[in-house]
Amino acid sequence: MQPAISLVITSYNREDYLKDAIESVLKQTYPNFDLLIWDDGSTDNSVDVAQEYAKSDRRVKVIAAEHQGSPHCLKAAIAQTNGAYLGWVDSDDLLSLTALEETKSVLDADPQVGMVYTDYMDIDENGKVLGYGKRCGIPYSPERLLLDFMTFHFRLIRRSVFEQVGGIDETAQWVEDYDLCLRLSEATQVSHITKPLYFYRHHSHSISNQKRLEQIFSSRDAIARAIERRGMSDRFEIELQIIGKFFLREVIRKAPG
Repeated sequence: MQPAISLVITSYNREDYLKDAIESVLKQTYPNFDLLIWDDGSTDNSVDVAQEYAKSDRRVKVIAAEHQGSPHCLKAAIAQTNGAYLGWVDSDDLLSLTALEETKSVLDADPQVGMVYTDYMDIDENGKVLGYGKRCGIPYSPERLLLDFMTFHFRLIRRSVFEQVGGIDETAQWVEDYDLCLRLSEATQVSHITKPLYFYRHHSHSISNQKRLEQIFSSRDAIARAIERRGMSDRFEIELQIIGKFFLREVIRKAPG
């Protein structure tokens, strides 16, 4: 039987967190899914971690590829799946146990909804809950999405609509999910579950920490494209302001010997 949902995890040197991410998927209360783990040329033991799960659960498939970087590997991974609904989980994050069950129910109930997204909790590198995600309180509208990425996590997408808008744009480096959500908002209804069904991990090696400036400039470009698509460029243009903040951090030195 073909799975109703296809999930993707793309991983690059995430062996410290990958096990927890995979297990959060496999423990879902809704069981009819497959999970593709796409390793993007890791140099650590990520592939070994993933393959252990593939040996014990027929829903799991692992592809070890050469390093391409995101969004290329995400696009390639999705192309290897065929579920009617699709979504992805970052290799350092976690799904709540009922995430698939609750998001699928929304898409099943209304064929006009092409994407459903949930609230999320912030967690630290050890999995400790830090609080409710700051984007969760932003009301959704296609217009508000031009300025605030509130459709942040978790998203389940109707594949037919995903393909209708062109899927992942490989040129949207660092912001492929935001760029996709902008295009989806122009083509379909979007539903919001006001319940935290995803756990977003903060740690020093995350892309959002290491590529923050690149994400900001890429977001500007994605918004500019959306303004053009929506026929608004004669009235609006995007203006970007970057505000710097400075902090003093105590230096902790190791004792000699």
